[in-house]
Amino acid sequence: MQSLWPNLYPIPGFGRFWWLVAVIAPFTPIILESRGFYDDILRKTPAQSLRQLAGTALRVTVLVGLCEIFLRWNVEARSVVVVGSLLGAALLLLREQVVRSIMKRQALLGHVNKERVLLAGQPADMDAMLSSMTDEQRAEMEVVGRFDIMAASKEQLVDLLHEKAVSRVIFAVKHAHFARIEEAVQACETEGVEAWLSADFFQTAIARPTFDVLGGKLMLVFHTAPAASWSLWVKDVLDRVGAALLILATSPLWLAAAIGIKLSSPGPIFFAQSRAGRSGRSFRMFKFRTMCTNAEAQQRQLEQNNQMSGPVFKLKHDPRIFVFGKWLRRLSIDELPQLINVLRGEMSLVGPRPLPMYEIQKIEKHAQRRRLSVKPGLTCLWQVMGRNTINSFEDWVALDLRYIDNWSLWLDARILVRTIPAVLKGAGAH
Repeated sequence: MQSLWPNLYPIPGFGRFWWLVAVIAPFTPIILESRGFYDDILRKTPAQSLRQLAGTALRVTVLVGLCEIFLRWNVEARSVVVVGSLLGAALLLLREQVVRSIMKRQALLGHVNKERVLLAGQPADMDAMLSSMTDEQRAEMEVVGRFDIMAASKEQLVDLLHEKAVSRVIFAVKHAHFARIEEAVQACETEGVEAWLSADFFQTAIARPTFDVLGGKLMLVFHTAPAASWSLWVKDVLDRVGAALLILATSPLWLAAAIGIKLSSPGPIFFAQSRAGRSGRSFRMFKFRTMCTNAEAQQRQLEQNNQMSGPVFKLKHDPRIFVFGKWLRRLSIDELPQLINVLRGEMSLVGPRPLPMYEIQKIEKHAQRRRLSVKPGLTCLWQVMGRNTINSFEDWVALDLRYIDNWSLWLDARILVRTIPAVLKGAGAH
């Protein structure tokens, strides 16, 4: 009699999964920490937790994939890995909910072993600091006193530190009074008490502050682009590996393009132009030639028909493009040689499109040059959000800055996925 149950493949022994455990177990908590999964538990929403878990899962998947590609370690019974990952994510969410409930209960009952903290600064600044703290942060500390940095003396601060048995002093100063702050911090240093300085006396709308050391001196650094991190290192590795694989996968298209260009138009197969890379540094960007050989000289005669506002030139029915070139542009095949630029580290798979140097020199608004703070790319938000319908350079730059300010590996992956249907639909460049 035939069994009612389908044939099931036997699950391999644990020994086949040891390398996955060795990779996932140490790196997952580190990535979760970098994503802020363990922070601000009381105020975090389930949607935020799910986004952090999804970002972590993507990064761990990339890490495992790199092990498969470069170390040739095989992932067996992938369904087991998927089920295990979903179970692990569910347990992490359950743990977070339990910890949140315990913390709320302890805070309400006053059972939390609170750290004794002294606030220092001007009254309005101290009030603003307290109101900016999260419920979780306030639950972990007890503000045992305040010190008006402009009205009281260093000796009075020392007396407060002794009287209140303080373990930390938080300086809330929106307007810098460096001499008084230095004196107060030195008092904390002498007493062996931690001093935390709120460095918001520099107001920035975009830049993200971090600290670094230069010449033995502590430096406050303001970043307007993604700071150097393991994520950027992974992005660089994926760029180069992805470019190499794409060149191999699209090699028949390269051959077809080269033959078609030679038969359609006299001149070289490739077109190289000086473009602006990261920080505005010039590099030679490669494309399949789609225009006549003297196209750049003819552009001056066509400037009056420019359909793009700002320094960029764009013309829907450009007479300089030959017939086969239009087909190459429609399918974005003309962009394939830029994979060589990606291999050389001059470009990325995802990033703001590189502009010619002469167009960069025409940019009048300094804020628009911030698009040069990252590597240019093959595709970007502008590319997948209707580049042929956007005729304002300001709108184009706004999308580039939106990409820079919200950059993540997950965002890159989403843009790459959205690029595929955009190319297949023929939404190519004019």
